[in-house]
Amino acid sequence: MSNDMVLQKLEGGLLTITMNRPERKNALNPDMVAGLVVAARRAADDPEVRAVLFKGAGGSFCVGGDVKSMAEGRAPLPFEVKMANLRRGMEVSRILHQMPKPVVAQLDGAAAGAGLSMALSCDLRVASEFCKITTAFAKVGFSGDYGGTYFLTQLLGSARARELYLTSPVLTAKEAHAIGMVTKVVPDAEIDTAAHELALSLAQGPSIALGFIKRNINNAEHLALEDCFDGEAIHHTRCSDTEDHKEAAKAFVEKRKPTFKGA
Repeated sequence: MSNDMVLQKLEGGLLTITMNRPERKNALNPDMVAGLVVAARRAADDPEVRAVLFKGAGGSFCVGGDVKSMAEGRAPLPFEVKMANLRRGMEVSRILHQMPKPVVAQLDGAAAGAGLSMALSCDLRVASEFCKITTAFAKVGFSGDYGGTYFLTQLLGSARARELYLTSPVLTAKEAHAIGMVTKVVPDAEIDTAAHELALSLAQGPSIALGFIKRNINNAEHLALEDCFDGEAIHHTRCSDTEDHKEAAKAFVEKRKPTFKGA
């Protein structure tokens, strides 16, 4: 199904997913949300996809839900319907977080509300220097969605998550980097290149091992130590039989850069 609000481009194992409502700073509406869930499922299921770059069109990542359309006073939906619709859309964050493939978010312009929540669901976040970052929910009378409270608590701890949600400050990219919300900050003019190069390097990496690394870290969010040890042992052993591991070992001996095939 075609969806002009969510663009997909697969090249060299890297799937670039682009939110495409630049006139609204990529604010989420039902059609965009549906397209994002489809794109995320494709990223997770398509064996040709080895890594994902998640970005917004027009120099902005995503300002969250389309508050303007929310304020237009359309006929209210029943509670159960609204909740079901929201929960379906929130799957995009779950899929990006859990898929056994690395996901890089490119943050430029603004990342706010549900937009920030989706960025936090990704593995790495590259931000442009003048990007503005905020939870935003309290300022529009919402408590949070798209997993932001979960991801921020896991990333920064409950004390910092409470501060950022209850007071909703607008952070600069450098401030967000200083507290660990973003991975890297680059000049605005370099954001496209920096994010793409990082994501492509992951797409060209040892895909099976990277997937297991991500699973190990996700396991650490909720499993006991012994269970995490078991997971690491299983995944390490499986990696030892891969062609990528054999190529890496051979390249190490030959003092050259390995060429990974994701096998």
